[in-house]
Amino acid sequence: MKKLLLTFVLCLFSVITFAQIEGKWKTIDDKTKQPRSIVEIFKKTDGKYYGKISQLLAKANNPNCVACKDDRKGKPIIGLEIIRGLSKDGDEFTGGTITDPESGKSYKCTITRSGDKLNVRGYLGLSLLGRTQVWEKAN
Repeated sequence: MKKLLLTFVLCLFSVITFAQIEGKWKTIDDKTKQPRSIVEIFKKTDGKYYGKISQLLAKANNPNCVACKDDRKGKPIIGLEIIRGLSKDGDEFTGGTITDPESGKSYKCTITRSGDKLNVRGYLGLSLLGRTQVWEKAN
């Protein structure tokens, strides 16, 4: 009976945590395939998810977001909120935006989790017109 209960609790825990995106994630450069930064994703009191750069793993061209066009313009890259306003919708997190600190451009964003990886899709207009990056769970 104890084994059955333990198995049930572990399965329930894995299902609950599977679709969660909160925590620290390592971004991977598309071209070099090297880690670039650590992004910490968290939930605010409004019930939406946000993400900020907590650490740079590769040298940035500029320590500030000079290309940003909104309230982030000129702000330091470390601590910069690049993900804003995602809402959980089943196994997806959608309805928010993601900003590229190098170009300053913002895109609509959808995130799904697959084990210890996040599929982060940024796009303009339709989801078909975008690209997906895979982020890895940071230890």
